Amino acid sequence: MEIIKMINYVIAIVFTVCYAYQFFYILVPYLKKRKPHRETTFHRYAVLISARNEETVIGQLLDSIRKQDYPEELVTAFVVADNCTDATARIAKEHGAVVYERFNRQQVGKGFALDFLTQQIRRDYPSDAFDAFLVLDADNLLSPNYLTEMNKTFSDGYSIITSYRNSKNYGSNWISAGYALWFLREARYLNESRMLLGTSCAVSGTGFMFSREILERIGDRWSFYLLTEDIEFTIHNVVNGEKIGYCPTAVLYDEQPVTFSQSWKQRMRWAKGYLQVFRRYGAKLIRGTLGKLSFSCFDMCMTIMPAIILTTIAILANLTIVVVGLLTEDNVLIPLESMFEMLRNAYCLMFVIGAVTTISEWKQIHTTTFKKILYAFTFPIFMFTYIPISFVALFKKVEWTPIAHNEAKSIEDMQKEQGIA
Repeated sequence: MEIIKMINYVIAIVFTVCYAYQFFYILVPYLKKRKPHRETTFHRYAVLISARNEETVIGQLLDSIRKQDYPEELVTAFVVADNCTDATARIAKEHGAVVYERFNRQQVGKGFALDFLTQQIRRDYPSDAFDAFLVLDADNLLSPNYLTEMNKTFSDGYSIITSYRNSKNYGSNWISAGYALWFLREARYLNESRMLLGTSCAVSGTGFMFSREILERIGDRWSFYLLTEDIEFTIHNVVNGEKIGYCPTAVLYDEQPVTFSQSWKQRMRWAKGYLQVFRRYGAKLIRGTLGKLSFSCFDMCMTIMPAIILTTIAILANLTIVVVGLLTEDNVLIPLESMFEMLRNAYCLMFVIGAVTTISEWKQIHTTTFKKILYAFTFPIFMFTYIPISFVALFKKVEWTPIAHNEAKSIEDMQKEQGIA
């Protein structure tokens, strides 16, 4: 059984070499101060919203955009009602958005919807009508100063900017809390640390902005169609030398899945999307890491080949040895003990990450004290569920499917929950 010890030892070394820097990231926000903003200039923004049967939530998002403390005449909200069969288009129009309806059952997914929307804007508006484009999901809510804060970072010279991603329904259950805690950790201890260190941040699904020049550079239309179009957009720009910025003071709220079936489908798409992105950009990232000594390329390479893959390999190796031991009547206790030890260590590691994030973001988490503490303990379990998801994604064909959103909250509701209304 020495072989199982050797496998786990090698994986532990690889894990440490690949991801030790992310533990250093946890210290960075406490060691470095944010730089002051440059002189701020007001810019014109187009807000791009892809919505599929989102009649329950689209109105609250558009209201939160309308209530921004940024000059209203400089903001235009665009909604693509993508294959909708409900009242999404009508409600969006009633709440002040410019709405385009799209019906295409062959090209399905957010990437295709954004492509359609950017083409309609290019057709109907002058090429210089907007300085930048903000991508949101229909279930999002924006803090009242969101655009003002994003504009400050845009005025600093960043062409792509992501923001602080919070949750509308952290306290619903351990699944929504698992998502929310991961995104809080990503904002606080990945993107903020990257920003402070001067390396590139990463776009995560929603709440990101890009300049008109970036759109022109990629062909005057959104041209990213993989299952994780946000990661594809990120990696494309990083390998081409773009540095993505982060605005920690621009707070966005979104809704997380609460059922395991929905979560499985969504994360299956993410896992498959990561594999698609690595297949397309992996060689470029490796060349950028080794040839150009680009830390951003190395960081993004580790992002799209997550640590969960190493964990999956380790568990499969241990299980294989156990099965072989059972078939040969050999001692299976050693590999079982080794596997349980590995899982215990992984649980402790994930718990520390979740606990640190919970403590530092305590005031930003909208739920009871009991649930904040409880979900720090369930966070590692949520992360462990990525193991079967990542494994199945290697072999299963995955297609884009919509996630239902039902949290019809306003930004005032979120403020009341935080106790600042």
